[in-house]
Amino acid sequence: MIILTGAAGFIGSCLLRKLNDEGLTDLLLVDDFSRPDKNHNLEGKQFHSKVHRNDFLPWLKDHADEVSFIFHLGARTDTTEQNPFIFNELNLDYSKSIWQICGANNIPLVYASSAATYGLGEHGYDDRHDIVSMLKPLNPYGVSKNDFDKWVLSQVHPSSLIPLPSSWAGLKFFNVYGPNEYHKGRMASVIFQTGKQIRETGGMKLFRSHRPDYADGHQLRDFIYVKDVVEVCWFFYKNQHTSGLYNVGTGKARPFWDLAVATFRAMDLEPNISFVDTPEDIRSTYQYFTEANMVKLRAAGYERPFYSLEAGVEDYVKGYLLEEKIW
Repeated sequence: MIILTGAAGFIGSCLLRKLNDEGLTDLLLVDDFSRPDKNHNLEGKQFHSKVHRNDFLPWLKDHADEVSFIFHLGARTDTTEQNPFIFNELNLDYSKSIWQICGANNIPLVYASSAATYGLGEHGYDDRHDIVSMLKPLNPYGVSKNDFDKWVLSQVHPSSLIPLPSSWAGLKFFNVYGPNEYHKGRMASVIFQTGKQIRETGGMKLFRSHRPDYADGHQLRDFIYVKDVVEVCWFFYKNQHTSGLYNVGTGKARPFWDLAVATFRAMDLEPNISFVDTPEDIRSTYQYFTEANMVKLRAAGYERPFYSLEAGVEDYVKGYLLEEKIW
């Protein structure tokens, strides 16, 4: 049996689609399952059973011998939430418990880390283990993800006597976009927000630059299509000899301007883009550049090309977003 936490969420439900497409249906889904808008992501998908996230850890302790693999994607992902207790409980401590049960029972584990661990990129965007302790995330969400990465690396240190999962991978997702994110509200991708604004107003407002070295709308992000993300997850399921932290981006930063233009084009509209000031409460910590170093993943044997921004946006907008179809 394969376990998928965060199964009703954005990336989790897309990974469920990928697993089904690969012929896998002996799947246990873990989430809170209390939101109809999220549960919509599960429609048409096949799985064995569901367990509420509050009941999952006791269930896992009792049924660990039935489990062949865990994808742990469940987390509190609201980057505007400032209460560290919430993140310590749902992201850090919960993940530690899953890791320890995997270690005690020789279960391979893939878990979601985040590019939010890199902060302002003072140390670059390199998934080397030796820089993890130096990273300075910008919000409690990023701190919780980096704290778990640090804890994991302390467990795999040669001096540690704690059993490890038979294999493990912590995936640092960059700016993921794609179908099944409709429930995320303000945390949904800028492509989703752009499509929503265009339909409501006929235009799109991007954040104005407050740095002289960046033109308005030319702040850069590494945008990755969710269909590429789940292919990377599948790679680590099939290649369980490549333990470590890995970036999951395209390796190519693109401006928000290009993203907005691609969204207009996919909607068969001429771009109508204007600018608003970046809110003062986030201006000092606003990232102007992120770009994943993808050398490590390629060296591990991942060979698939990534969707270009234009191709990913077109597939998302025309295939899903315009009618809010799930994948």
